[in-house]
Amino acid sequence: MGALRTPREKWIEAGLQALASGGVDSVRVEALAKAMGVTKGGFYGYFADREALLTAMLDAWERESVDDVVDRVEREGGDVREKVRLAGRLTFSGDRLLPIDLAVREWARRDQAVAERLRRVDNKRIQLVRDALGVTCADPDEVEARALLAFCTAIGSHFLAADHPGTTRAAVIDRAADLVLGVRRGTPPSEG
Repeated sequence: MGALRTPREKWIEAGLQALASGGVDSVRVEALAKAMGVTKGGFYGYFADREALLTAMLDAWERESVDDVVDRVEREGGDVREKVRLAGRLTFSGDRLLPIDLAVREWARRDQAVAERLRRVDNKRIQLVRDALGVTCADPDEVEARALLAFCTAIGSHFLAADHPGTTRAAVIDRAADLVLGVRRGTPPSEG
């Protein structure tokens, strides 16, 4: 019986982890094989070359950061504000998607094809926010502005180094979300 090959998904996951920790230049077949403790020969049973792996990594990132997030948001339910907050937490906080997302954004600055992929993903994400805001706000200009503010806060807060005297970053972001989502202090969110 022949040796078992390292599954395709493990190569993709190793690539995503390398991307998140060191950028696209760190995604090298030999380095991935070494990190996984396997030979690089099995790689070529799944991928023609490094570019094919990079494409598969982007496919996995897109599926996980859009389709899987939307599925979970719909499954868990809640009012529209809770759905937007959950989508933001799943995508832009934590140790899984956030580092990959930030690395893809950096990669997109140097690669037009990746920039187009990022645009498609961001358009899907911001549409989720527009749809949620549109339930309680009839002004399309206000919906667009609020969606942009929500998205910029979710992404930009990871690049901001400012202090927030007397409070925490998490508290400020939570209050910013309240403002963008139209939640007044002391007022429970409405179903819309």
